[in-house]
Amino acid sequence: MERDAASADALQVASGGGSQTLLRGLAMLDAVGGDTVKLADLSQRMGLSRSTTHRLANALVDTGFLTFRPGDGYRLGPKLMQLGFLAQAQADLVQVARPHLEALAAACEDTVHLGRREGDVALYLDKLPGRRRIEISSRIGDRHPLTSTGLGKALMLDDPHTGWRGQFDADRARGAPPADFDRWTARMQDYVAAGHAFDLEENEDAIRCVAAPVRDAAGRIAGAISVSSAAQYMDDARMAALADTVRAAAQAIGRDLGWNPGKERS
Repeated sequence: MERDAASADALQVASGGGSQTLLRGLAMLDAVGGDTVKLADLSQRMGLSRSTTHRLANALVDTGFLTFRPGDGYRLGPKLMQLGFLAQAQADLVQVARPHLEALAAACEDTVHLGRREGDVALYLDKLPGRRRIEISSRIGDRHPLTSTGLGKALMLDDPHTGWRGQFDADRARGAPPADFDRWTARMQDYVAAGHAFDLEENEDAIRCVAAPVRDAAGRIAGAISVSSAAQYMDDARMAALADTVRAAAQAIGRDLGWNPGKERS
């Protein structure tokens, strides 16, 4: 507590105190980002004088939010790592996603799933039934093949293409429905480019779905969501229209997990 009070005092001294100091401190952390930044460059990024930048940066070093390496410059400090771990522990995927899934289910009136990758399968974490009288056989806790489900393919969008064949063959060996690999590959290439994936009755007869990946603060795929319905309600035109809606919901969940679409994946 004493150190936190001293930290607050240091920041107030650095640039005058109050909300302006807080905003400048947060802006400086964002300006440093994933780089190691010299004082002159940091001053330019912040639009502040070198002396003001130096005082504020040193206050952030004193509080652990930045570190300084002579000859190199400033970089993010251990305090942010500590807070990041705490925030990640609190950001349970199911809890964070639930309001977005409910909104998506209400908008489309079809069954909505949330899942994540567990080894070489897609684990279904949540399911919201649609309003149509359609039975979707999936259940929370089910594990389904990656290569035959829309949700599973969405989870694979960042996978190296060189690994597709092995996953495809492993799924078939474990009982996934038969499929033509060349045709599957051509579709997957389209899905990677589009940022979403389809299930065209590949996992369950007469059931189609649209899926999209959910990214975490590091830009990695942390899960995926999908909208599933009977083929009679999921013609090609509707699936194409739903793709934007599902991607938008997945991106909203990602932002709540800390994903920043303006940053490149690490």
